[in-house]
Amino acid sequence: MTDDSGGTEDGDASAILIPLHEARRERLDQPVRFDRRELDQILRLYGRMVAANEWRDYAIDHLTDRAVFSVFRRTSEVPLFQIVKDPKLARKQGAFAVIAAGGRILKRGQELGRVLGIFDSKLKLVEA
Repeated sequence: MTDDSGGTEDGDASAILIPLHEARRERLDQPVRFDRRELDQILRLYGRMVAANEWRDYAIDHLTDRAVFSVFRRTSEVPLFQIVKDPKLARKQGAFAVIAAGGRILKRGQELGRVLGIFDSKLKLVEA
């Protein structure tokens, strides 16, 4: 008796070739997402703002060209702010941006932590 498997139990499984252009196409067809570290930073900010009674609801959209974290004061309103991740702008203006309700870009940058710094409360001088 001869064994034609070539020394492997599953001869065909080890010889699967995937053309590189197909693998890239599959990766490009996937929507843009926030990774775990980015989502952690965003949700920490969201928790602080909910505790301060400024934000009440959020929505996450994973689109083909960008990921958007929208913040609402009430569910039925337009978003107060949108935190956007757009990888196509990473080398130009920065992949992350905070956009106000009217569409005005409040801050843009390469690092999410610095972009989210726009929500940190500023110290104010109080006269007695």
